[in-house]
Amino acid sequence: MVILGRLFYLEVIASERLQKKAIDQWTRELPLKASRGKILSSNGTALATNKSSYAVYIRTRQVKNPERVASVLSQIFGVDEQKLLDKMRKKATSEITVKRQVDKESIVKLTNYQLDGVYYSVDNTRLYPYNQLLCSVLGYSSIDGGGQTGLELYYDKYLKGVDGEVLYESDLTGQDIKDKTPSYTPAVNGLNVVTTIDIGIQQVVEAALEKAYKTYTPKGCSAVVLDPQTGRVLAMANLPSFDLNAPPRNDIATLNALSRNTLVVDCYEPGSTFKVVTALANVNQALKGDKSAKSLDYIYSSNRYRELAGGRIKCWSDHKNGKHSNQTLALALNNSCNPCFTDIALSLGTKTFYSYITALGFGKKTGIDFPGEASGVIIPENSVKIGDLARIGFGQSVSVTPIQLAAAVSAAVNGGNYYKPYIVDKITTEDGRLVESFSPTLKGQVATIKASAILAGYLEDVVTSGSGKNAYIEGYKIGGKTGTAQKFVDGKIAQGKYVMSFVGFMPSNKPEYLCLVIVDEPVGGNYGSTVAAPVAGQIFKGIIDLKDIELII
Repeated sequence: MVILGRLFYLEVIASERLQKKAIDQWTRELPLKASRGKILSSNGTALATNKSSYAVYIRTRQVKNPERVASVLSQIFGVDEQKLLDKMRKKATSEITVKRQVDKESIVKLTNYQLDGVYYSVDNTRLYPYNQLLCSVLGYSSIDGGGQTGLELYYDKYLKGVDGEVLYESDLTGQDIKDKTPSYTPAVNGLNVVTTIDIGIQQVVEAALEKAYKTYTPKGCSAVVLDPQTGRVLAMANLPSFDLNAPPRNDIATLNALSRNTLVVDCYEPGSTFKVVTALANVNQALKGDKSAKSLDYIYSSNRYRELAGGRIKCWSDHKNGKHSNQTLALALNNSCNPCFTDIALSLGTKTFYSYITALGFGKKTGIDFPGEASGVIIPENSVKIGDLARIGFGQSVSVTPIQLAAAVSAAVNGGNYYKPYIVDKITTEDGRLVESFSPTLKGQVATIKASAILAGYLEDVVTSGSGKNAYIEGYKIGGKTGTAQKFVDGKIAQGKYVMSFVGFMPSNKPEYLCLVIVDEPVGGNYGSTVAAPVAGQIFKGIIDLKDIELII
């Protein structure tokens, strides 16, 4: 029974492990690296691809002259001669990887020496044709071909492929057995990832950000362009950036900082751009007949202050001849008047206002296909105090991610439909056959078509004659909202530090493009209206020229 039990263990339970161990003992393999799949723009332009390279190996038991091998390889590949010699003298080491991603010229030099025990095989080196373009979105891969950040990491299971190998039968000493035909297992190349990125719009966005970065030398600036009717990300960029073909791997702190896609993984206080959310809630509730909402023709008080427990809320500026004027919601948006939005938030009440905040995706991840997405920070509904609610109404006491805000404003102006933002459209084989596709995901209707249209009209006035006029382009319907938010450091307002932003869309009567621009701590700029709005205007102008969009009005 003991013998039978042992046989059963060896033949059944441990058979697979023992077979692998036996094959490893009587064979030597030469790895064949799979070609990593490409990352493509929406029109098929390669954003991440590969260039041919080679990997060099040593089979120590087949080396006849270790000193000569170490010397030659050191000269050709710049490796440490003594360390290589020490590795070859360790009998326990059967195979040594000398160098990966070697160019063809070096391999030609190697073959001239005909060194016993030295082999090479095809490898791949990742190549990014546009260098810095989309660097924080595409991410990068390791020297072994595994995705480390960005889309390279998120879609690694599709991109990486399956390595192959050539197996040579060998004797007890590790020498190849003559007249034995090697066994060949081909590599299976990775799949291609086709993104929603419009390469032309991406270049327009990065050019506009580069200009702003040179003008205001900010801590950073970023922008995202969405198709508000589907949630497709058409462009996404962050500055400062780095060359994906030469990432600063020797400075991990710098590399990590430059690799952050702040539009997805970081939070900020949105300031007045959040007033779009407050305005939508009020307009939609007013059309429903909710008496807690302010009517659309309601005239807000001329008092430029609101006194609340916890402090005074005031308007950023007097609007007319040194005196704060009475105004409608449309004018309040034009003038970006904080007290008016305080009135709206308090009038709607916590339950109703929070229902819109939740429906518009704040306080939770959007689900965008990108690693490390943040959730933002919303005070729990059961913990909100009057002062908190009042400040949330105009974009304080709330922390959001830029992609959350872009998705929410898209829903506010596209007819009330909230779509999950996404970056990848489909997965294909090398020859273009479809493997998997990703469609727009409607997560809910947050407002009526009428409410959305009314709000879009208000926001068009903001660009035509209000605080967003620096994004205005004559002959085109553009809507938007500016934002200037103070920054907090260690829980306190950091004097002189601001995040300036603008969120806009075009055409305002049926949005096809939505753009959010954020400039962090600009030097010499005072407001989102003077810093971020012109950048958005430049982006919209670039899109108009690129797509040859005809005059609308």
